[in-house]
Amino acid sequence: MDRAQRRIQIIQACLALQQHVAATAKQEMDSAQQQSNDYGANVDRYDSYRTKMMRQRDMYAKQLSNANASIRVLQELLRHSPFDVVEHGAIVVTDKQRFFLSAGIGKFLVPYQSPIEVPQEVFFAISAQTPIYMALKGKKVGDSITFNGMTQTIKEIL
Repeated sequence: MDRAQRRIQIIQACLALQQHVAATAKQEMDSAQQQSNDYGANVDRYDSYRTKMMRQRDMYAKQLSNANASIRVLQELLRHSPFDVVEHGAIVVTDKQRFFLSAGIGKFLVPYQSPIEVPQEVFFAISAQTPIYMALKGKKVGDSITFNGMTQTIKEIL
């Protein structure tokens, strides 16, 4: 698999995770709204159950909004070709960890294409506001960084 195909595979794995998060948030938001509707008319203006359901709905609505924003960023990054220098949108493989410099999504798994003992690789999608992003920015393959007392050498940039 070439660099461009590998990059697309990794971004699609991250995109699938965010689409699942968005679908779950939408489902929970709709459920909270339905529970509130099924509860009936307000008992009084300080109806704690209805207030709880509306807060829950609003919380899931915010999660849905954040997931949709991440999905838009990831879809835009699918259009980029592999990078030679670490910058926003790059996928960085070090001798210790794998990073996707995109949005603060966190840990996600990418299946290996060839048969191997471990069926998935662990990646971390991080935002531009993280200290590790700042340490990696502008580096090239072969460069090293030291972060939290751990030295890592960049093996690949996609």
